[in-house]
Amino acid sequence: MKTDIEIAQSCEMRPIYEIAKKAGIPESWVEPYGKYKAKIIRPATAAMAENAKLILVTAINPTPAGEGKTTTTIGLADALNRLGKRTMVALREPSLGPVFGVKGGAAGGGYAQVVPMEDINLHFTGDFHAIGAANNLLAAMLDNHIQQGNALGIDAKRITWKRCVDMNDRQLRFVVDGLGGKANGTPREDGFDITVASEVMAVLCLANDLADLKQRLSRIIVAYTYGGKPVTAGDLKAHGAMAALLKDAIRPNLVQTLEGNPAFVHGGPFANIAHGCNSVSATKLALSLSDYTVTEAGFGADLGAEKFLDIKCRMAGLRPSAVVIVATVRALKYNGGVPKAELNQENLEALERGLPNLLRHVGNVKDVYGLPCVVAINRFPNDTEAELALIEAKCRELGVNVALSEVWAKGGEGGESLAREVLRLCEQPNDFHFCYELDQPLRTKIEAIAKRVYHAGRVNFLPAAAKQLDEFEAMGYGKLPICVAKTQYSFTDDQNVLGAPEDFTITVREVKISAGAGFIVALTGSIMTMPGLPKSPAAERIDVDESGRITGLF
Repeated sequence: MKTDIEIAQSCEMRPIYEIAKKAGIPESWVEPYGKYKAKIIRPATAAMAENAKLILVTAINPTPAGEGKTTTTIGLADALNRLGKRTMVALREPSLGPVFGVKGGAAGGGYAQVVPMEDINLHFTGDFHAIGAANNLLAAMLDNHIQQGNALGIDAKRITWKRCVDMNDRQLRFVVDGLGGKANGTPREDGFDITVASEVMAVLCLANDLADLKQRLSRIIVAYTYGGKPVTAGDLKAHGAMAALLKDAIRPNLVQTLEGNPAFVHGGPFANIAHGCNSVSATKLALSLSDYTVTEAGFGADLGAEKFLDIKCRMAGLRPSAVVIVATVRALKYNGGVPKAELNQENLEALERGLPNLLRHVGNVKDVYGLPCVVAINRFPNDTEAELALIEAKCRELGVNVALSEVWAKGGEGGESLAREVLRLCEQPNDFHFCYELDQPLRTKIEAIAKRVYHAGRVNFLPAAAKQLDEFEAMGYGKLPICVAKTQYSFTDDQNVLGAPEDFTITVREVKISAGAGFIVALTGSIMTMPGLPKSPAAERIDVDESGRITGLF
């Protein structure tokens, strides 16, 4: 059996100008990065009628067994194109952190991938490097301002801005810098975030255009003065140079699926520590060029879908037509207590114990957000008919259909039954609404997410977090939406609690303001904004031969 990278490398890719033509993109908009990928430069005067149906693909809480959300997203778009529907796919860019950490790649899998897979998973068009450079320029200008006399009166003990790097590196979570004497800066405690958790990433993903990007950058709060006044990137006169570094990065990236269909891959925040969606600019461009646009949101629906709906759709004025919730028999049995080594054996009892995790996500999409949905079972060879029938019966009790997805093995052909159900759902009226309203107090909004989406019984705000919330409301930021940072593995803030627990406590330990992105970040449990590498990182299995051919990348 071929590996994902072997399948991708055996694909005969079409020149990017041909893909652009198929998408209806004028040649003058295409700025190629080699033969098979390009930035799209849409003139500000170009019409943008966003009339396509928007389809969100999300999933159950991730497990070591895998779910295949990106694979299903790509396969569904290919299937819709096979059915004669003009369809675009809009995905996030992979971060080098997971590529070299646990996952080893994030461009789909099997015969449902975007290519060139190696480029997309590694440096791609340099967007993440530009974001990291802009983030770190702001950090350097902040420290330089203090070094050069500190005219703004910045309190070095109240600096909130961190440097970033796109790599899992726990050693950088907490550092002390500025050592070595007065000429080398002001000694202080500092730290790094992974690039996808940088507010600059969120700003780029939520900005409509370069002008909006620059305005958002200017609003980023980096520190506070001795008098408690917030200091912004605009105060430091850093936003213009930051925007200059990002002028190309904000342009959506065009690539192709294995079946030669257009795909935008742009932006990549994690949904556990950021808002987890691809860029607004890429999504809107796809909507203007298609009749159906398929997009994804990171991790489980409690994180990615919640933020896609409550943050991205609210800010960008988007309205989804249907939601796909991806699950596997294996992952549900894992939620039911089966060890990873035994997941290939039929176990209806464990499957029934694990099914509530899927049903919770289904209920949230239908009842909290008022959207029609379908469950896509990403089929594995060892799945039995009895197991598939049990899932179908339980979902039918909630009025939701189940479609088998075999896109990993068959590409778009294996997703046609899912595509037909999605088309049916897109024609149904829906009552889309948000989990909370912006004019509610910040605590109430956090509690709404915790209780309505996670099904927590209460939210415990630690004293520091409670004080921060009061300060943010006093500063005039009380009407911003909420971005919860939480473990992706559980509805709770404890990654070891699987299934669909009820009446637990969510602990908010810290709250941060992302004034440029336009949301409040609530950090729960022990979640970190700089991951670490596992005991056996994927990097150990990645290599390149003398001809430049990469191996081990998924």
